[in-house]
Amino acid sequence: MAAVASPTPSTKGRQIPIVCPGHTRPLAELQFTTVVESPNENRTFLVSACHDKMPMLRDATSGDWIGTWSGHKGAVWSCRLDPAAFLVGTASVMGNGQFPVLIVFLYPNTLIIGTQTPGDFSVKVWDAITGSPLHSFPHKHVVKTVDWSPNSRRLATGGNEGVLRVFDILHPDKDPLEFIQNKDEVVSISKCNWIDNSTVLAACSDGHIRFWNIDQSNPTQQLSKTLKVDSGVRDMELVTLSSTSKTILTVAAGNKVTFFDMSSGDIIHSYTMPIHFREEGGASLHPSGKKFIAGGSDLWVRVFDFDTGEELECHKGHHGPVRCLRYHPNGKSYATGSEDGTIRLWKTDP
Repeated sequence: MAAVASPTPSTKGRQIPIVCPGHTRPLAELQFTTVVESPNENRTFLVSACHDKMPMLRDATSGDWIGTWSGHKGAVWSCRLDPAAFLVGTASVMGNGQFPVLIVFLYPNTLIIGTQTPGDFSVKVWDAITGSPLHSFPHKHVVKTVDWSPNSRRLATGGNEGVLRVFDILHPDKDPLEFIQNKDEVVSISKCNWIDNSTVLAACSDGHIRFWNIDQSNPTQQLSKTLKVDSGVRDMELVTLSSTSKTILTVAAGNKVTFFDMSSGDIIHSYTMPIHFREEGGASLHPSGKKFIAGGSDLWVRVFDFDTGEELECHKGHHGPVRCLRYHPNGKSYATGSEDGTIRLWKTDP
């Protein structure tokens, strides 16, 4: 069998990224969160979920470590802040049903959610002011994704059960709303995202992205729309462009990155990548809508032109496949997380 040629590193935009060590196992998810500290000052943080059970908080610009939360008993697949984003942290239930100690508390007045697998298959909600555990929502299998509604009153979860659950945070004792993705077979949910306070997207292993109207009481009308790609979805991101306010859905599945116009559901572009997303990886659209990044089955981080799909840059730095990546909200940098346990911060225009 002939050897596979390695990609040619970029000469344009060649750079040495900031390396953020600390994790010891593959990264699972990265999230940028911007906090308004004063009317004229914002600060952005980077939260990382990792299979080493040790979620970390960093300064999004310098990559400097701020805090680690210790106490997990299983891999952390997803952690999301509620939209207020005044506190960063993640936690989960211990194997014996007790809660671990949350080490770092910052920016009170909001809620924080974390997931852990495979120890207890549950999602936890914490009071961000006191650090006290508020609620525990048990599941029957691995939880892969969580997301908050824009008003922070509802929490959507999904995973290997193939059931989208929506919990009412104001009435946590109520049974969650449940939406089975496929009644003929179990399809796992890889990502969920809220569009508004009534609609949740669920991206699944069967290549469908389902729009669920959670306020619709008639079961026949709850599934309002479905988008389709050729393979199981590995990553999904919603971005509202800074120039036009158009919202675009970015989907990484199989060996393609596909962009949907959320106002019409039409495909804007779909590009075949030199990598695949079957086991890891993802894509992220720049806030300007002019370029996007992708990483997956190899060690390289690539930048592409949004309008043509042309590869603009190709960077090597990681020593394992790229598992997750996201642009900074201001578009000046982006973060990548890898199988090698490191996070790297790259400049958009070095």
